[in-house]
Amino acid sequence: MKNNNREPLLHIVKRGALPWYKAWGIRILAIVIALIVCAIVTMTVTGENPLQVYATMIDSSFGSERKVWIFAQSTAMLLGVSLAVTPAFKMKFWNIGGEGQILAGCLAAAACMICLADTVSNVLLIAISAVASIAAGAIWGGIPAFFKAKWNTNETLFTLMMNYVATQLVAFFVIIWEVPKGAGQIGIINQSTQIGWLPQIGGNKYMLNVLVILVLTVAVYIYLNYSKHGYELTVVGESERTARYVGIKVEKVIIRTMLLSGAICGLVGFLLVSGTDHTLSTSLSGGRGFTAVMISWLAKFNPIIMIFASMLLAFLDKGASAISTDFGLNHSFSDILTGLILFFIIGCEFFISYKISFRKAAGKESAENVV
Repeated sequence: MKNNNREPLLHIVKRGALPWYKAWGIRILAIVIALIVCAIVTMTVTGENPLQVYATMIDSSFGSERKVWIFAQSTAMLLGVSLAVTPAFKMKFWNIGGEGQILAGCLAAAACMICLADTVSNVLLIAISAVASIAAGAIWGGIPAFFKAKWNTNETLFTLMMNYVATQLVAFFVIIWEVPKGAGQIGIINQSTQIGWLPQIGGNKYMLNVLVILVLTVAVYIYLNYSKHGYELTVVGESERTARYVGIKVEKVIIRTMLLSGAICGLVGFLLVSGTDHTLSTSLSGGRGFTAVMISWLAKFNPIIMIFASMLLAFLDKGASAISTDFGLNHSFSDILTGLILFFIIGCEFFISYKISFRKAAGKESAENVV
């Protein structure tokens, strides 16, 4: 009797763990294909030489010593926020509030620099600003965690809404502290005295920020992989029921982890205000809180791999701006190229985790059945 229930032409099957060199081979192949596709799109749409476009992107990040340090600063700040959201994500607490937590830290640092400039020494002011920024970020992260732990609120919406509250708080204080009045901006804080500014290492204002984030990367890696707290948040992320069964206090872990995430974001805010920008605005976080979500996911929550993912995203951002300026193209086209590259990079993760299995030929299947 003929069987009408034919097997589908193909199946999507979950792979076993690939060796690291095969996984990275797939990723490198995806990047090569992305560059080829972008070259075709560039020639078709703009008529520009794609090699010149790529050369401009490389020059924007590595064309001079100053560009290299600016690139390192951008990478470090992205990496810092990615490290911040990773513990929460590993716990499956979807912290989309990185932007607000950064701004909370920025606001605290700016407030200390403005209000305490004439009352304490420079060293003490820097210490107070750092503590205030870390505390402000921790509080901003702890509020949605508390409500999640006590009343199981939706953390995605809660943290997202906290971003808007932080933005409006910063806008409010920018108007209060604006210089000159009516300008709608603060300008450089303590520009004449530089009190509250982080010291420069070797005359380079970016080096200290980069060093702090590198130390933080090692600390977060150790915390996630070799500490009791890291083990607990991993168990909570895998199964809250299992965590409760083995005696882990889930509510405590949620609050503790989000306090840590917020504190790291607050530290990034401090580095932005006291270390490099020395001002306050609603755009100071620069979308890093959302970009960090992609970096953390791409790196599979591994802080070491996040270094390279952050470098990639920072490179694409710098290159996109350079393309717009040097070739007279609007920023939308450069965003298209960035989007295509990211599409292939993110898409290749599917082929690392899954494989496509085709239906066996009818003759082969019959022979197997006879045997």
